[in-house]
Amino acid sequence: MSPLKAGDTAPQFSLPDQDGELVNLADFQGQRVLVYFYPKAMTPGCTVQACGLRDNMDDLKKAGVEVLGVSTDKPEKLSRFAEKELLNFTLLSDEDHQVAQQFGVWGEKSFMGKTYDGIHRISFLIGRDGKVEKVFDEFKTSNHHDIVMDYLKSCA
Repeated sequence: MSPLKAGDTAPQFSLPDQDGELVNLADFQGQRVLVYFYPKAMTPGCTVQACGLRDNMDDLKKAGVEVLGVSTDKPEKLSRFAEKELLNFTLLSDEDHQVAQQFGVWGEKSFMGKTYDGIHRISFLIGRDGKVEKVFDEFKTSNHHDIVMDYLKSCA
């Protein structure tokens, strides 16, 4: 498993959102998009990470950044997650983990002594040109939004 790097062209994808509507990365052409992969909706770490983005949405929008959260959860579960946490950005369902594989974030993980395949918690900032501008892979769920915002401020 080797995640995409800065400068790589982001794979074009199309996935159902929390309402079952298809969302294409191409819809955001000319905008910056934070595509963040997370293991599972409604779990503690993923909730902390999502709420951090939710609470910084105004600043992200000011920086011209749209947010797309991607997990292998079904749209129904994403819808419950978004409602429960009042999320103000799009969640996408990658049930067959094809998009996670294209981005290089699907692979072996170990948790509490078990090894299994799953999504690695990595975020990609896609630039206006459709290329990966920045990869965020060193963060805690609690400071993910801070690291993203610090980067955006540094290039403002």
